Amino acid sequence: MLLKRITYGKLNSKQKENYNFAKVASALADYGYNSIKLNDDYKGADFIALHINGKDSLMIQLKGRWTIDKKYLGKNLYIAYINHAKDEVWIYNHDDVVKKCKKFVDYTKSDSWIKFGGYSNKHPEKLIPLMTKL
Repeated sequence: MLLKRITYGKLNSKQKENYNFAKVASALADYGYNSIKLNDDYKGADFIALHINGKDSLMIQLKGRWTIDKKYLGKNLYIAYINHAKDEVWIYNHDDVVKKCKKFVDYTKSDSWIKFGGYSNKHPEKLIPLMTKL
């Protein structure tokens, strides 16, 4: 059996996506969620997490870093990403964070947001209160 730790930075993009899904799904399992990876994005979601209570579900877009994007607005999506520097999994409601950004930080006033419809950051310390660390 091969049990040698891998180096995330040496993975190709598909391998990184699979790795990130496994890490986020594992973190969500600790909170009672079973994650189902989708072959095709469904309304912007890469996967769906279903809670064991049979009522709650999350549609999740998996990202390599903290992200807001106009194409995700109004889709009831959560964004999940891993802060690899600290090996932390973070999740947030996309639209709630965009609303807060409009009030408290200037990300939605950036050229990136205005011209291209999106903004990303490695790990915005200002927004930690709006996100959940799993």
